[in-house]
This record gives sequence, structure tokens and C-alpha cells, in this order.
Amino acid sequence: MQICETTVICKTEPLILTNLRAVYWPAQKMLILSDVHIGKTAHFRKSGIPISLEVLDKDLQRLGYLIDRFKPETLMVVGDLFHAEFNADVTRFKTWIKHYTSLQILLVKGNHDRSLLRLYEHLNIKIIKEELELSPFVFTHDKTQIEAQDTNFYISGHTHPGVFLKGMAKQRIKLPCYQINKQQLILPAFSLFTGLNTNNPPKSCINYAFTDTEIFKL
Repeated sequence: MQICETTVICKTEPLILTNLRAVYWPAQKMLILSDVHIGKTAHFRKSGIPISLEVLDKDLQRLGYLIDRFKPETLMVVGDLFHAEFNADVTRFKTWIKHYTSLQILLVKGNHDRSLLRLYEHLNIKIIKEELELSPFVFTHDKTQIEAQDTNFYISGHTHPGVFLKGMAKQRIKLPCYQINKQQLILPAFSLFTGLNTNNPPKSCINYAFTDTEIFKL
């Protein structure tokens, strides 16, 4: 697994973007990601759709690699840590997370996070219902509409942003990306088992697209 990094400055704070779909905030020793959707593959299998068990394993392997690389004190999940009801994938996550008992986990609830309060308490996950202000940022799951006079800087997810990159012979390649403007940073979906939304990017945003080996500023 190869990790690529690029540093951006948001509200005077350095943030490290990675090609592994997560951001590291050095000042807070915080790893930030969104849209993990644990339980989605098991939900599909329950419906008769044969999704491989390796999908979740690869997501957790990548998350473990990021934790080992940055050694964060806090894991901030900006919504949709879980996808559906309690299922086999959630059980596997419960076993996996026991390797990181010293890690504080914060979850800003997303539209897919169910009210599995017993699960959250058992895993020592602190729940934020709508948004969390941690200066100079506000963490929230979905912030697609921001008033021009709003002086906050939002870090969010939800939209699963993607962008087209022009290749050889007029070929267009769709890649996941971070979207950044003066008011917000939208994170890519952490789970590989998600689509990419290339529609309606934030106004005047810069796209940081990435592959397994590079990060591109577009």
C-alpha cells in the first residue's frame, strides 16, 4: 500500500490530504474521514446481492495503515460510519477496533447512522448529533448549502465527490477527490464501495483528485 500526501492550508491550519481518502490534522493529532458505510456490503448480501467480504477488509486495512502512519489520538468520522442495521459487517468492525483501544472516536451522525446507541457506547464512540465546532473548523456531515456571509469553515462529507480527468485520446477518467474552497473542505467517501458524484461541485472549489500513486490539483 502506497501513501501519497499533500499539505493544504485552511484557516491558517495545515491539513494533510492523503490518497487513502482521509485527512490528518497535525495540530490536533486527528485523523478525519467520512462515509465509511460499515454494514453496507452485508446489507447487500442479505438482499441476495453477492458482494465480497474483501470490500470491508480492504477499507479496514487502509484505515489501520493510516492509524499506524499518523498515530492519531482522535479519529473524527464526519458522518455515515455505519450504513444500515446491525449486521455481520458491524460485528467484524467491533472485533477489528479492539486493536485501537486508546483511540478516541468522534462521530458526527450522518443520514445513514442508525440509533444503535448500545453499539456506540460499547465501542466508546462519542456521538455528535449535528455538528461539532473545533476552532477554526466546524465538522458536519452534509453542508451543501452555505450562505455567502457565513464565516465558518466546514469540513464535511456526504456527497462522495468525484471529478473527471482528461486522458489520452480524449479519454475521460473519473477519480475520487477532495473539494476545497474558502468556506469548506468536502471529503471523499472513505469506503471503496461507493459511487462518485461529479455533479454540482461547490462554487470556486479546487479539486484534489488522487489515484493509488498520485494526488492531482485540478
